[in-house]
Amino acid sequence: MQAIGKHRWVIAEGYLPPSSTGDTRQLASHETACLLNTGDVPAQVAITIFFAGREPAGPYRVTVAPRRTLHLRFNDLTDPETIPVDTDYASVFESDVPIVVQHTRLDSRQAALALMTTMAWGCD
Repeated sequence: MQAIGKHRWVIAEGYLPPSSTGDTRQLASHETACLLNTGDVPAQVAITIFFAGREPAGPYRVTVAPRRTLHLRFNDLTDPETIPVDTDYASVFESDVPIVVQHTRLDSRQAALALMTTMAWGCD
């Protein structure tokens, strides 16, 4: 299949809830960037995290295999540093091949879970 998507994506809204009601990974509060590579070569992706009150963090580097998806939890990013909880942030994804990016948040701080998803903004 031909590669579809953009080389650069932005998620202007980001926030890792500081707590969860669940004690399993499935119910832990988290944010996820769902990356899709429909092309025939691996996508090398660099992620930069922007904050309101400090300099950006990153780049975080991930590879999305050809014809595969990667659901990347922001909570799991640790190199070059962990993304702080209870802090507003935004993210920019730069890929060497076209990809598609979608953003999802599970907020399980209350018994009534909140799930939100939206497409990132593709800006080639």
